[in-house]
Amino acid sequence: MYIKEKIYRWIFTVLAFSSFVFLVGIIIVLFRESLPLFQKVRLFDFLLGRFWYPTYDPPEFGILPLILASVWVTCGALCVCVPLGIGSALFLNELATPGQRAVLKPLIEILASIPSIVYGFFGMVVLAPFLQQLLHIPVGLCAFSASLILGIMAVPTVCSIAEDALSYVPRSFREASFAVGANRWQTLTKVVIPAAGSGISTAIILGISRAIGETMTVLMVAGGAAVIPTSFFMPVRPMTAAIAAEMGEAPMGGLHYRALFSIALILFLITFLFNIIAELVSRRFRLKLGLAQ
Repeated sequence: MYIKEKIYRWIFTVLAFSSFVFLVGIIIVLFRESLPLFQKVRLFDFLLGRFWYPTYDPPEFGILPLILASVWVTCGALCVCVPLGIGSALFLNELATPGQRAVLKPLIEILASIPSIVYGFFGMVVLAPFLQQLLHIPVGLCAFSASLILGIMAVPTVCSIAEDALSYVPRSFREASFAVGANRWQTLTKVVIPAAGSGISTAIILGISRAIGETMTVLMVAGGAAVIPTSFFMPVRPMTAAIAAEMGEAPMGGLHYRALFSIALILFLITFLFNIIAELVSRRFRLKLGLAQ
């Protein structure tokens, strides 16, 4: 029996550390494939260059338009997913009846199971032409359309994590608030939300990671123009879309190939940073609740 337990322990140890090995492997590949670019292109010019013309002669590898496109689309998505996600979590955890919760929670979770290609197809075929006619804009495939679709895609992530945070708030907090004469709305805004603030912040940060790392949807809906955006109604090309659209035509080992890996490296570092921040905030939230209880 002892030998079996030892074998099981080794198996699960290997499985646990395999994710770490994969992470290290990804990091090594990204650095190995992207660093040779900076022998030919300065890092400053790469990050702040205003023109992305990798196939021109001579080529220009400025990814500022791609970075700003990702920022615009992600900020627009946050304006959609934060109110919807946090509002849905508050309703499900604080206001919904058991019957309403039994219906609404699975429906929100279904949104997370829909493939991103379906969202992109819906945005390209239905949403973009509708917005073009409604808003009288030159083209429906733009940052605004991509923001709407990405925001809806991020709602389940924000809602699920925020609801977990709200459910961990001790019931005694609510009872103490009611005991001193506060109504339900005052209890919700003055007691429950502040107590779950760290968890809600984690939900928002992970929603940002979900939006900024999405590929297929922005490739289909954002418009694909590598220009510095000055309006939400302009076609844009976020970093993920540039990688997906151009990797197939980039000669292996060439500067264009290296530049795309460099974009992937920057994107990886950004999302990695957001996830570290989310984990730190989540730990602070769990520690605060542990002390309160």
